[in-house]
Amino acid sequence: MGWHQILCLLCFHFCLLSSLRFALPLCPPDQRDALLHFKNSFMLDSKASNPCYWHSGDSFYQKIHLVKSYPKMNSWYKGMDCCSWDGVACDGATGNVIGLDLTCSWLRGTLHSNSSLFLLRHLQNLNLSGNDFSSSHISSNLSAFVTLTHLNLSGSSFSGSIPSEISRLSKLVSLDLSNNNFLGSLENSIFTMLVQNLTTLRKLALNELDMSMVSPKSFANLSSSLTYLSVGSCSLGGIFPDAVFRLPSLTTLYLFSNHNLSGILPKSNWTSPLESLSLWSTNFSGEIPNSIGNMKNLTVLDLENCNFTGHIPSSMQNLNQLQVLWINGNSFCGVVELELFGKLKNLRIFFVSQELNLIYDTLKYTFPKLEKLGLHSCNLTKLPYFLNSLKRLTYLDLSSNRIGGEIPMWFWGVSHDTLIELVLSNNLLEGGIQLLNNFTSEIPSSICQFSSLQTLELSNNNFSGNMPLCLGNITNLMFMNLSNNRLQGPLPRSLVKCVNLSTLDLSHNEFSDIFPHWLKASKLYSLDLQSNKFHGRINLTAFGLSFPTLEYLFISNNNFIGQWPTEFFSNTSLGIIDLSNNNLTGSLPWCLTNFSTHLLVLNLRMNHLEGTIPQYFSSRSGLMTLDLSRNRFEGKLPHLLVKCRYLEVLDLSHNQIEDTFPRWLGTLPKLKVLVLRSNNLKDLLDIPRGAHLFPKLHILDLSNNSFNGPLPTNLLMNLKGMVNGKNMQDTSLYMTRSFGSGTYENSVAVMMKGLEVELVRILTFLTIIDLSCNSFQGNIPKVIGHLHFLVGLNLSHNHLTGSIPSTLGNLTNLEWIDLSSNKFSGLIPRKLGDLASLGYLNLSMNQLTGRIPQDKQLSTFSSDSFSGNPGLCGTPLPKACLGDAQPPPPSSLLTFDRAGHESLFDQKIVWIGYASGFVIGISIAYIAFETRTPKWLVQGVRMLESRAAKWIEKSKRKAIKFYGQ
Repeated sequence: MGWHQILCLLCFHFCLLSSLRFALPLCPPDQRDALLHFKNSFMLDSKASNPCYWHSGDSFYQKIHLVKSYPKMNSWYKGMDCCSWDGVACDGATGNVIGLDLTCSWLRGTLHSNSSLFLLRHLQNLNLSGNDFSSSHISSNLSAFVTLTHLNLSGSSFSGSIPSEISRLSKLVSLDLSNNNFLGSLENSIFTMLVQNLTTLRKLALNELDMSMVSPKSFANLSSSLTYLSVGSCSLGGIFPDAVFRLPSLTTLYLFSNHNLSGILPKSNWTSPLESLSLWSTNFSGEIPNSIGNMKNLTVLDLENCNFTGHIPSSMQNLNQLQVLWINGNSFCGVVELELFGKLKNLRIFFVSQELNLIYDTLKYTFPKLEKLGLHSCNLTKLPYFLNSLKRLTYLDLSSNRIGGEIPMWFWGVSHDTLIELVLSNNLLEGGIQLLNNFTSEIPSSICQFSSLQTLELSNNNFSGNMPLCLGNITNLMFMNLSNNRLQGPLPRSLVKCVNLSTLDLSHNEFSDIFPHWLKASKLYSLDLQSNKFHGRINLTAFGLSFPTLEYLFISNNNFIGQWPTEFFSNTSLGIIDLSNNNLTGSLPWCLTNFSTHLLVLNLRMNHLEGTIPQYFSSRSGLMTLDLSRNRFEGKLPHLLVKCRYLEVLDLSHNQIEDTFPRWLGTLPKLKVLVLRSNNLKDLLDIPRGAHLFPKLHILDLSNNSFNGPLPTNLLMNLKGMVNGKNMQDTSLYMTRSFGSGTYENSVAVMMKGLEVELVRILTFLTIIDLSCNSFQGNIPKVIGHLHFLVGLNLSHNHLTGSIPSTLGNLTNLEWIDLSSNKFSGLIPRKLGDLASLGYLNLSMNQLTGRIPQDKQLSTFSSDSFSGNPGLCGTPLPKACLGDAQPPPPSSLLTFDRAGHESLFDQKIVWIGYASGFVIGISIAYIAFETRTPKWLVQGVRMLESRAAKWIEKSKRKAIKFYGQ
């Protein structure tokens, strides 16, 4: 064959291949038109132009994928082959559309059940994640995609419920419905069908889907081909089957943030491919078994905030592929040498805390790849020297240890080019640099060498003196917290260069500067200057311009003076304003809460404000706390407060308000604290029979007013929150309001056990009725005995008559009761002695008669509790009752007949009651005074509280063992 023949043959093959290439089938017109119709049914949301964060696989812990967000459908035109459109994939042989990937494509609108999307019957891969279908349900028509293998609808704001038809997609290999807004719970039957029918499934992600009705047993039937399972934040409950840990192909298991999900780790036969395991914030317990050391492929192990106990197994040093290790927040015991973890050469993230005593002086290993380190509450007494070897560190948390004294010079060289977050709060640091004969307790200026810092946490230490002038040179600072130290002097003007500051907390120090209106932090959203010595006028003319994004402002407990700053109301983003305990004067504008629907808390207590309380409140208001107490307000209560449907705390005490009882406030569905003490309120507490008012109220203080007439029986019958305690369920221990990175603590001043106490934090279980110092008449209604959760009752200094009702003995949670300075007569009910929690009793200055009951704890109160009742006799009063016999010798208490058993048991119950009251009393004392109390006293109170609680439990067990049988 000649060369010209070979050339002709090559040309023939080239032409043949070219003709075949151009002969590939085009997208069918009906599918092209269906796609165009689908495009036209949505708007493109330009607000979605921000980067789209997409958690994929192990990137949840290792790396966040930053998906480019742009409108892919802008490339879709009728004159083009739809197989060339962005996000569209076609079959090479038929041209049918088999893939549609519109991840983060700015789509906004409703995906209707008759959408043209469902005409694409050949789809194998459908990805609509990262869009906004907020008014859409997942259509049952999805079952039309019989060839579908990959379905991803995550993070697209779908609502409604999960249709059972998804279980018909029997060829599904990957299903992701995470992070949507589905209503109601996923039915157990539907999940069971998914598990049974999707036998080829390899990836299943249902994060943030309500699965509270799903039995964890169903997971035991998952496909043996499953490699990825993520059901985080799904409200799962019950016992998770350990069979899942043995699935032969499983590489990723995420069960995080299912607080009621319990289980244990298998002691053997783990699935060997497992690479990522996350159980954080679940109820998994038991010990970490030695068998975990056999999981040689593990790269992520997250056991944070579980209930694991026992020792850390030494076999963990075999996990040489481990990159992420979180074991903080458990109940481990024993001593652990840090070099156990030092053998894990690939660690990038390492958090351990609480319980463990780390030994690190003998460390022979380093962490060459470590980027984030948390040794919170590890009983450290000094800064570990191995930190000096960490060259990639970006995050360091050594908070809540016992690290004290000066900061050594070598520390300032620790990753000073890479460190972004430094947290040394809650230690005993006194600052300074370790230099011979040159020690200072100020924050050392060497801290400014961390030029890349974005977060600086030095709160709750012993730093004093001035702030370093160079702090403003750390221009990347976004979060700075120096609170609860002894810092003083003016703020350094160099802070004006920290233009990226979003949170600045300098509270509880001794700064004596004027208000820092010179700050130019245009991104600042939280400013906390409370409890310092700041003074002068609040200049807000520049303030409103400098802080346009400010949402949380705390400047209470300072020395600010002058007129109330009306410029506040040009800032509509403010959510919390606390200016309490200053010397501000003037009146409030009429549009008090209308200026911002974002306002959650307004606290102006203890100033010199005057005039009337503004009468206009918007129905759009989100106000939750309004405290105008201890000012000079007058006039009537604003009736339009009833529009504030979210109001929980209302304190208008110690003013000059003249009005009648505001029963219209009873329609507020969330109101929990109502304090109108020390005003000029008068007339009857008239509540209509059958009215459903004040359903969640648990602190009612109307004391020191001019109310008269009978005690309000109908009002007492309405206080359902004090009857069954439902208002205290599913809440935290304190009435707090979360904001940004912190919480706002609601506070209130109440009469407690004869003393006025300011509670800087309100316990959610604290239920109080105080109607003292009025002119109420008549009897105590017997219905008061239904308020089973009542803790404190004060009816003193009224004109009440009749006998003390025995139904008060039903108030088993009562801690204190004050009925003094009335006109009660008759006998003291014996049932009052059954109140085991009663720690304070005042029945003085009445007309009670007869013997003080002796067989229970009433006789243990001091004589002051019963003084001013001439007709009373018996212990503890010096007046003996007629016919009293001599008290038996102490030895008779130790007889072992039946009566002796009863007597001893009764005494134990009495002492248990005392201890209960002691614990709550100690808790209240701590809550009331912790911000003003030395650390040694706070620690002592905590120790007493712990000992008392243990003593109660021990006494109960002894009493039950001694007498219960």
